[in-house]
Amino acid sequence: MVSTSGPVASAGYVGGVTGIGGPLPRVDSASAGVITGAQVNNRPVTRPGEVLEAVPGLIVTQHSGEGKANQFFLRGFNLDHGSDIAITVDGMPVNMRTNAHAQGYADINFLIPELVGAVEFHKGPYFVRDGDFASAGSVRIDYLDSVEKNLALTSIGSFGYKRALTIGSAPLGAGHLLVAGEAQVYDGPWAEPDRLRKLNGVLRYSQGTATDGFALTGMAYWARWNATNQIPERAVSGGLIGRFDTLNPTDGGDTGRFSLSGRWSGTDETGITRANTYVIRYGMNLWNDFTYFLNDPVNGDQFRQHDNRVLGGGEVSHTFQGALFGLPMENEIGVQTRTDSIRVGLFNTTNRLYRSTVLDDRVLEASAAFYYENRVRWTDWLRTSVGFRADGYYADVVSDTPANSGRARDGIVNPKLGLVLGPWFDTELYVNYGGGFHSNDVRGVVATVDPASPLFNIARSPFLVPSTGSEIGIRNRSLPGLETSLALFQLDFASENLFQGDTGTTEPSRPTRRFGIEWTNRYALAPWLTLEGDLTVTNARFSDRNPAGNRVPDAPTTIASAGITFGEGTGWFGSLRFRYFGPRPLIEDNSARSKPTALLNGRVGYTFEAGVSLSLDVLNLTNAKADQITYFYTSRLPGEPTEGVADRHFHPVEPTAVRLTLAGRF
Repeated sequence: MVSTSGPVASAGYVGGVTGIGGPLPRVDSASAGVITGAQVNNRPVTRPGEVLEAVPGLIVTQHSGEGKANQFFLRGFNLDHGSDIAITVDGMPVNMRTNAHAQGYADINFLIPELVGAVEFHKGPYFVRDGDFASAGSVRIDYLDSVEKNLALTSIGSFGYKRALTIGSAPLGAGHLLVAGEAQVYDGPWAEPDRLRKLNGVLRYSQGTATDGFALTGMAYWARWNATNQIPERAVSGGLIGRFDTLNPTDGGDTGRFSLSGRWSGTDETGITRANTYVIRYGMNLWNDFTYFLNDPVNGDQFRQHDNRVLGGGEVSHTFQGALFGLPMENEIGVQTRTDSIRVGLFNTTNRLYRSTVLDDRVLEASAAFYYENRVRWTDWLRTSVGFRADGYYADVVSDTPANSGRARDGIVNPKLGLVLGPWFDTELYVNYGGGFHSNDVRGVVATVDPASPLFNIARSPFLVPSTGSEIGIRNRSLPGLETSLALFQLDFASENLFQGDTGTTEPSRPTRRFGIEWTNRYALAPWLTLEGDLTVTNARFSDRNPAGNRVPDAPTTIASAGITFGEGTGWFGSLRFRYFGPRPLIEDNSARSKPTALLNGRVGYTFEAGVSLSLDVLNLTNAKADQITYFYTSRLPGEPTEGVADRHFHPVEPTAVRLTLAGRF
């Protein structure tokens, strides 16, 4: 059972039994933890991915239409759409490697927050189960196997927001059958409405427990939308368009995700074995125009990015319980595999109509990993973990430009070390060290010429890019109800992935170093009242010398959040959330910077004895005229010089919006 300690401030929270993930058996670092489903659903949010802001120090935002993957920021990283934060749902990877739009593209819009049983998060590359895209952190989301009460929910709100959700479970044979369905529409405040249309469904059959049981799960998700992308400041200040206007009303996209997954766990005299497997069919089309008339003064710069793939894989692990010289010991070994069969394309378009092909490639990308970790409790105040992870990658690219076809192989082995001292006076000290990596888009690994201009050679990218991180932290629980932690961290990357405005993709860049401090607090003043406060301050710099400068574009220095949640059982409940997203350098010499964004969201509601709840969310309570995201790059408007104009391009925060939710539990 997932812990429901603390207030429940959600009309849609149902509780229930979670699956194979569940709470962590231990805290591996000062910055690791587990968030319950209740805590996730206590947050008033604009979009599903924002519930992951329950992870301390994580910012989730958007720079385009509501069906597109979110932007993530953590520990001084602009993680773009997921380049260095690994996200899994029910053991299935969300990050898409060699994706049409961004390396590590993680579309979490299929998430149903009310189904979340637990969220396990780690930060830094210190953990053997974490591989590709996990250098800044990893987030594992587990859905419920069954719910305590069935749920029927409907929401209406500003800017054409409508949502309907049903979740139900019932005994079937020796297990439980769970069914969930969701439908949503949303226009947003934009001059050209988003016209989001979304359908989502989950079907799961499960038996047993998290340590002895199995589950089979099917998921289906489909969405289409229009997109108001980031716009240049000069177009707004010059009166060409308004703050919520667009320069290309035909931008947008559609996507579909269909999956079948299974998990199994068993316990015997030697320990626990866990296994999961999955197959996913994924498709995406994006139409974007970020530079307008810079590349093509006649037809414009809109392009279509197409991604269609089938991916499959799984993980098997066994934890051996034992002893070393009479001391409690665990040895964990595991194997992970993944194979993607991809068709990925880039096409020039005008008003979504095809004009020409830039590239149209077939890619087979496969990986396998082996990990091992030894954990020993030496004394009541000393625990250690020592392990390693070995990853191997293979890719075969068949390009419509023959010079860009080829095969690639690479591998990497990383150590993972941890030390825990304490507890003394309800205080533990943590020391962590480890190596990690991210993969690059394999098309850039094998390509030799620019697909847009085949006469020009290009430099190949490395397949796997290593990172090295370390952390010292402390966690204290000496004051009843208060848990506070402090972590000092450092992370070096051999190559940074940066957003490129003219292509709408991420590309490898220079080596970087980050160091910072993270302070996290959660204070349960009473069973019905909780306070939270988090602060992360990071210094991010390129670590090589370059006349362009040493600032990492879009790397946030300061991220902070605070919240209050109240409510218990029947009666009044509510939540108030503040989030501060600090200013960022937009180019390497720091001559252009973004403005900070401070947002306040609130919720108030009432739960009646009959199990019916009514709640009101107020988003952007202060009507802050802030930006969700800001970039600095060159674009060209009609009548401007051929070389274009370098400018800030921003996507505004939505104005104050209200959403009313009626939910019934039965």
